[in-house]
Amino acid sequence: MRYRVLAVVLIGAATLGGCTEGVLDPKGPIAAAEREILLNALGIMLAIVIPVILATLGVAFWFRASNERARYRPDFAYSGRLEMLVWSIPAMTVFLVGGVAWVGSHDLSPRKPIASSVKPLRVQVAALDWKWLFIYPDQGVASVNRLVLPVGTPVSLELTSSGVMNSFFVPQLGSQIYTMAGMVTRLHLQADHAGTYRGFSAQFSGAGFSDMYFNADAVPDDKFTQWLDAARSAGPELDATSYAELAKPSAAVAPFTYRAVAPGLFDSITVSEMQSDDAMCRRNPTSMRAEK
Repeated sequence: MRYRVLAVVLIGAATLGGCTEGVLDPKGPIAAAEREILLNALGIMLAIVIPVILATLGVAFWFRASNERARYRPDFAYSGRLEMLVWSIPAMTVFLVGGVAWVGSHDLSPRKPIASSVKPLRVQVAALDWKWLFIYPDQGVASVNRLVLPVGTPVSLELTSSGVMNSFFVPQLGSQIYTMAGMVTRLHLQADHAGTYRGFSAQFSGAGFSDMYFNADAVPDDKFTQWLDAARSAGPELDATSYAELAKPSAAVAPFTYRAVAPGLFDSITVSEMQSDDAMCRRNPTSMRAEK
């Protein structure tokens, strides 16, 4: 008996251990609201699933062969009451779960700014092969494979891709969103606790996909200022030439920063002439072969 209890405890600990550093361990208001939606939907479904499981076991027990009190009705064909019960419960589940999802999807729209008295931090994000470029247009710096943000400050993200579609996702901050070439998607996030949170591409994008991840470092305001000062004092400048070199496919790139960013670079990335020939060929191989 003791070993059974120990096994249950170990299995439970191992199962709950997977809840850290994910959507069930939120560190910001968006992720916390998304977890609440998941838990609400789970509670609604369990309110239906558990009684159905118990009713199935109860029916099987009552109509066992040894129970002489159970009525044997081989000619039974239809019952309006049973039909009403059988269909009303799933319908109620669909309405409740659908309502929770509908309300939540509007409240947590990626384009909807986070209500705060603090001015949002603008960050422009470009998904490259196979790395992430983060541009801070108001601060004039950029970083690769590292997103630094101040704690308690809303972050307004503008996202695009240099080629194939990718998916930007920081589970502990919330809201996965796609990045597409020639388009800009918008996302608002906020970190309420200092720490390092893993971000990655949630959509397969080629050979270096498994290394396409980054750290989202939430730091106090003074450390964010220190990071900006350090970034401005070291590293190359991000212009059209250095961007063309950066955009070449490469994997497992160590994080580094650019001390300055050419004005309007992000806007140029969204148009086709700033996308690499390799990326354009994978998007439209027929037209590229025709041009060649």
